[in-house]
Amino acid sequence: MKLSIERVTLLKALAQAQSVVERRNTIPILANVLIEAEGNQVSFRATDLDIEVVDRAPAMVERAGATTVSAVMLHEIVRKLPDGALVSLSEDAAAGRLTITAGRSTFSLATLPKEDFPVMATSEYSSNFSAKAPELRRLFDKAKFAISTEETRYYLNGVYMHVAQGEGGKVLRCVATDGHRLARIDAPLPEGADGMPGVIVPRKTVGELRKLLDDDEATIAVSVSETKVRFATPVITLTSKVIDGTFPDYTRVIPTGNTRRLEVDASEFAKAVDRVATVSSERSRAVKLSLEEDRLVLSVNSPDSGAAEEELAVAYADERLEIGFNAKYLLEIASQVDRENAVFLFNSAADPTLMREGNDTSAVYVVMPMRV
Repeated sequence: MKLSIERVTLLKALAQAQSVVERRNTIPILANVLIEAEGNQVSFRATDLDIEVVDRAPAMVERAGATTVSAVMLHEIVRKLPDGALVSLSEDAAAGRLTITAGRSTFSLATLPKEDFPVMATSEYSSNFSAKAPELRRLFDKAKFAISTEETRYYLNGVYMHVAQGEGGKVLRCVATDGHRLARIDAPLPEGADGMPGVIVPRKTVGELRKLLDDDEATIAVSVSETKVRFATPVITLTSKVIDGTFPDYTRVIPTGNTRRLEVDASEFAKAVDRVATVSSERSRAVKLSLEEDRLVLSVNSPDSGAAEEELAVAYADERLEIGFNAKYLLEIASQVDRENAVFLFNSAADPTLMREGNDTSAVYVVMPMRV
């Protein structure tokens, strides 16, 4: 195999591949990226046995072929090469070496045979549809903060993507929860997605998928089966196993009878919470909200470190209420608001609180209160 490729093109392709590779590997081949050169393009394939990413890039291929080499090391070398360099990769199969040359630099890396590289089994996808990158980005970005990190409840370690019944008909919905907070985000149902099986997309996959969604003009081809999900652009294909478990019935925890309505500027609220939480104890991070007519007082009283309070002008017309929350949860939820105002709907100090952006019901968040 012998090929030449622009550094910037190579770096972009390798960046996605090497981030899938696990740093600590018991199987040496999993630390490698499979490089396949043919025609006028080269593909880079990396896997951790749960996720597989294939990145294609244009190159000048002199001799077609394939080999595998350390993903992280190759990425580091290319990253440190000067801008605008033309990188040439040539494989010496007999010596088991890949030579990288650019300008006056020459590197030689050990290779492993391509036959040892595990390729993810292809599966029949029962549902195929296309979605615009900004829509998918919104769905996953706004939901991912609520993904659970508890390994014991593995079925909560991802985002549940499924078709649901929204207020104006069927929607594509993403839900994530860790038992303390919940995010439910809706988007218009793409054509062809109607019969899609509900799948739990793992946390790592959500992180890798995010890198495909930066281009606002891009259209992502989504394929879903009971066991796998695939997201593809013309240059990158990301295939992942889904979490084998049943996502709990989240509709039961979304309150419908909360009537006490607080409307507040989201960024002012987030900044105020952040300020008063500075003195809260690390463990509980509790912040108390005291509400009366058009007035909100945020306070923290920590016996070990001190106290803080801040008053905000808000729109609130119901009876007095005192309720406590974990500051981190409030900050994460408030930072999801794109518009100016966040609307909180309370019931009592012990019941879950609902938050949304203005009157928009396509993004709904639930947070559990705590005793303060």
